[in-house]
Amino acid sequence: MKRIFFLFLLICAPMMGQSNALFEKANEAYNDGDYPEAVSRYTEVLKNGEESAELYFNLGNAHYKLNHIAESIYNYEKALLLDPGDKTIQNNLEFANNMVVDDIKAVPKSGLSNFINGIIGVFSFNGWAWIAIIGATIFAILFLLYYFSLGSKWKRLFFTISITAVVIAFISLIFAFHLKNVTENNEFAIVFAEEVAVRNEPNPRGNELFLLHEGTKVQILNTFQDWVQLELENGSTGWMLESAVKFL
Repeated sequence: MKRIFFLFLLICAPMMGQSNALFEKANEAYNDGDYPEAVSRYTEVLKNGEESAELYFNLGNAHYKLNHIAESIYNYEKALLLDPGDKTIQNNLEFANNMVVDDIKAVPKSGLSNFINGIIGVFSFNGWAWIAIIGATIFAILFLLYYFSLGSKWKRLFFTISITAVVIAFISLIFAFHLKNVTENNEFAIVFAEEVAVRNEPNPRGNELFLLHEGTKVQILNTFQDWVQLELENGSTGWMLESAVKFL
């Protein structure tokens, strides 16, 4: 087993070092204003199997500098999936979305729904899972202190904090599974075609409902052969060619 472990390290270490070197070279190219070279280097890192919010964010910035609307939005969205609470990523995504031709107004949700979704969106699935684990650990430690403590004052303190910790852990666990369920049951994509027709059926002879342009984010409801059924934030639905979008 040890031999296998060391063999794994020998194989992976050079790859990780290579990816880090590529990432640094990409950053240097970006700082020098050579954005095509930065895009090329960042993309190489992705091809090596490395993923991080910082990597997607930097790649999105390089595409943004080149006025690549769809590519910049796609990479900012990927970065947000890994770090949903990052304000810088959110701000840059908003700037990129301002370049999108399609002005789609989202269907307004209730204030309570927006408030809850805003809280859940602060952390990723892993973030909420870690909070749940930490909360459960604190509960276990403090409950033991409560159980073995002799003074009534300390017992009340340990009991109160331990119950608070377990409640936080339970709520975090619910949020984590909610995010996991949303991710698994809601698939999104970014339109990469400069302009694409959305039709009422998965057929090139179907009636054209409206046009979409690059950078627009759509929710994928269904797929059929070379077509995808989509829904926009305003509730509009239709079919478009799958080749016109890139899945998140």
